[in-house]
This record gives sequence, structure tokens and C-alpha cells, in this order.
Amino acid sequence: MASNTIDAGMMAQLFLAGAKNLESNKEWINELNVFPVPDGDTGTNMTLTIMSAAKEVAALRSTGDIDMQSLCKAISSGSLRGARGNSGVILSQLFRGFTKGVKEYDSITIPVIASAFEKAVETAYKAVMKPKEGTILTVAKGASAKARELADSGIEDLAAFLEQIIARAEEVLAQTPEMLPVLKQAGVVDSGGQGLVLVLKGAYDAFMGKEIDYTLTEASAPSGSGRSAGINMEAQANADIRFGYCTEFIIMLNKVFNIKAEMDFKAYLESIGDSIVVVADDDVVKVHVHTNDPGLAIQRALKYGALSNMKIDNMRLEHQEKLFKMSQKEPAQIRQETETKDQPRKDVGFIAVSVGDGINEIFKGLGVDYIIEGGQTMNPSTEDMLNAIDRVNADNIYILPNNKNIILAANQAQTLVKDKKIIVIPTKTVPQGITAVINYVPDMTAEENARVMNEEIKNVSTGQVTYAVRDTSIDDKEIKQGDFMGIGDSGILSVGTAISEVTMEMIAEMMTDERELISIYYGSEITDEDAESLRSRIAGRYPSCDVELQYGGQPIYYYIVSAE
Repeated sequence: MASNTIDAGMMAQLFLAGAKNLESNKEWINELNVFPVPDGDTGTNMTLTIMSAAKEVAALRSTGDIDMQSLCKAISSGSLRGARGNSGVILSQLFRGFTKGVKEYDSITIPVIASAFEKAVETAYKAVMKPKEGTILTVAKGASAKARELADSGIEDLAAFLEQIIARAEEVLAQTPEMLPVLKQAGVVDSGGQGLVLVLKGAYDAFMGKEIDYTLTEASAPSGSGRSAGINMEAQANADIRFGYCTEFIIMLNKVFNIKAEMDFKAYLESIGDSIVVVADDDVVKVHVHTNDPGLAIQRALKYGALSNMKIDNMRLEHQEKLFKMSQKEPAQIRQETETKDQPRKDVGFIAVSVGDGINEIFKGLGVDYIIEGGQTMNPSTEDMLNAIDRVNADNIYILPNNKNIILAANQAQTLVKDKKIIVIPTKTVPQGITAVINYVPDMTAEENARVMNEEIKNVSTGQVTYAVRDTSIDDKEIKQGDFMGIGDSGILSVGTAISEVTMEMIAEMMTDERELISIYYGSEITDEDAESLRSRIAGRYPSCDVELQYGGQPIYYYIVSAE
């Protein structure tokens, strides 16, 4: 029978069970992300955050001598340093507040838990500059309010208390689409709130005696993020690519392509490959398949019409080239750490979050001291920020997160550093980061420069072109899996089946009469010829603007464009 109090040993079990439940469902959480972009990182970020703390809790638990003070320190410190992304940072702040509320007790009761829930919500709300309802914060607040209501009613059954709190959290979660129209339009609940509910449910299962495997799997960041664990090159080199050719083309239909024909065609493609995308739109069909014999896919497609936009890539060859680049990257990271650490102390230093060898070089050329590898698909942790700060030998250090989902982690790192002045410039995109560095003036004070940079980044409009990973409807646009999307500062600006057309439409939405400069950074999958062709089109359409083209080398995003 479950007890009506929780000691340190039991609390450690509840925390680990919550972490395991979240980790087991992280891909589901990722799929709840509103934008159908190829990152889906909420589940991953929350899991990496909680697993950072779980690792410390498991180590403490293995000693057999655990008390509430040391447990709370492990949970708070581990989650704070491991926090990634907005959802991870907020989760870490909830843990920080909760542990503040219980750390002085050897055994916690219902009134203590209710007060700790309130402290958790208070701490998390304070960490967010502009809290938004319909998010993980709202779910936490609803659970906290229920805990207080039950505690004040005099309830003594801890199992019933916890069960009703979770039920209320689920009720609030179900209401999040009514609070945030973007959730309702996408047909999903808030992903961060769902993650929190999973943590609570996992803890409740442990409290009720459900058998749980507390063995922790090694949580690791997405490849290339921050100071992630070393790459096992041998394992990567031996990785089996089952189907070697990435094959893409468009069928210009000359016969009926109804639902049955589409299903038959997909079934055939599944018999010769995988990673299949077939998107039918009026008189054209966009096709993507990984196969060992592109000719078979092409022959079958010719039965339905003529083909255009054909593209066949040897993925095995690309895999080997990627491994070579990865093998060169690690020594480069080591050199960066050594060079920055050995430099004499100076007044000002810069840290930028960046991904793509071209963009990295641009930042370095502008005087950035340390590059943290990361971005939209791989959010660096607070720990990554702290490591970078340690490497830059300067009294005043500017951090450029260059992504809205990384700003909170940078702010959290700022609060943990005592021997250097950390100034976070809340850059949400790479072009904003570049503008911020360009506007730094050595003769001005750190505070004056911060004011100038914060003002200048407001003048930068950014658009980014990527592809959709699922069908959805958002910002009044119908999006199909495999479509290209132009995403602006406040939503999706364009959707289509051709990268160049989507990019042109996106820029048209970004432009105003005051814009004088258009900067284009093209990604790793765009050829020099295609990038130059696009630059010429843009220059022709906007003759009064300077149009700059630079190689960015970024993955996932074909083009990053800024207008100033």
C-alpha cells in the first residue's frame, strides 16, 4: 500500500520514473510540435534536460545513502545545467522551484507538496520574460492550483491527491488549443505541457508500486550539438545504408492518378525502397524514394506521365564525405578550445551559436571568439553555454543565441556565472546575430553596445526555407508532407513545390519600401549555380536593394534570407 508521506529514497524513485516515462515518449512529444519542420525537438530537449538530472540522481541513489538535501541539489543542478530549449529550461525551473520547497524536509506531506508546486510555478514564470498561456506553464499552474485546493480541503490520502492533480493537469492540457489558436489550427495540444504530464504520470506509477526499470539509457544530444559526446567514427563508418540512392522527380500526369493509382504506386515503391513521399497535386505528382535501383522507380513513374526535376544522389558516397568532414570537425573543436583558453585576458569576448561551416566562418571573420555548434535542430544546453564562457578569457562576454529556442538557456547560464559579466543579446536568427556583431563599437561601454545591438536587430527581417515533414494546416496555408516552406519571423510566409519559387514568395512577404539590403545564405544542399541564379532573380526584382550572396553551409534550411 502506498504511504501518505514521501522520503528521499521514494522521491528519487518517483523522479527517475518520471524521467523514464518522458524518455520513452519523446518521439511522440516531438510530433506534437506545431510547425511541421524537420526538427521536432520539444520531446528531445525535455528528455535531455531531465536525463541530465536523472544521471546525478541515479549516481546518488547507487551510494545507498541519500537525503533530501543532496537529492534536491542533484535534481536542481543537473536539470539547470542540462537544460535545452525553452521547454527544457522551463522544466528545469519547475524542478528548481519544487526542490526549494521540499529540501528542508526529511519526509514530505501533502501540504508541503502543495507549497512546493506553488514555488515551482512561481520560479518558472519568473524565468520567462513574456509568459504565454496555453503552454507548459499553464499546465503546471493548473496542477499547482489543484494541489493547493486539495491540501486546503484537508485531504489525507496521498495517492488520491496525486491522482487528482494529474487529472487536472490533463484537463488543462486538453484546453491549451483553446488558449493558443496555432495549436487549435494544427490540431494538437501543447507539446511541453504533454511532456510535463508524462513526467507526473511516470512518478505516480512508481508511487503506486508499478514495476519500473530504473536503468538509464545514455541520453545524448542530436549529432553536432554543442559539446556533445564524442562521435564514434568507426560505428558511423560501418553503419548500413540499406538503400543507396536518394531519388526525386516530378511526374507531369497524362492519365488519371486517382487514390487507387496512388496507393498502387506507393506499394510498388515500398517494394523497392523506403523513405517514400508521394504528393499528388492536380496534374503533377512529387516523388521521393530511397532505392538501390532508381531506374525501376523511373520506369514505373513513366506509366503515368513525363518526368521533370529529376535528381539522384548517391547516399553512400555522401555518407563517406560526411564522415570525413566529421572526422575533421572534432580536431577543429579542440583547436578552438585550446586557442581561446590560452589567449590573454581581454575586456570583451563574443560567443555565437551557429551551424554550417560558411556561417561559422562569417562569425569568426567578424571577431566572434567561440562558436557553439547548434541551432534549430540541435539546441545547445546551459552546460554548453557555461563551457563556452569558461573558454573565452574576457571580462565582458556577449552571447548571441541566434535562435528563439536557445535564449532561455543563455539567460540561465548568465545567472550561473559570477566571475565574468555575461550579456545575452536575444538574437532569434543568424542574420540578427551577424547584425549585432557588426554594430559593436569598441569605444563604447558594454551597456551602450548592448543597447545599440538590441535596437539594430529589430531592423532585421529573416526568412528561412525548409521542407515539411507532415501534412498540416497553419497560418491559413495547407501544407503537404514534402512541400517547401518559407518561414518568417512570425509564421509561415510561403508554401510550394519549388524551392526557388517559395523563396521568392517568402522575400516578397518580407519586403517593405524601407528595405535596402537583402542577404542570402545558401545551405549545404544548394549548388553554387542555383544560388547565383536565385540571387540574379532577386536583384532583378528589387533593383533598389543591394543583394548579397554568401555560402552558409547550414543543414535543413536551404536558404536563410535577411532584409534590412
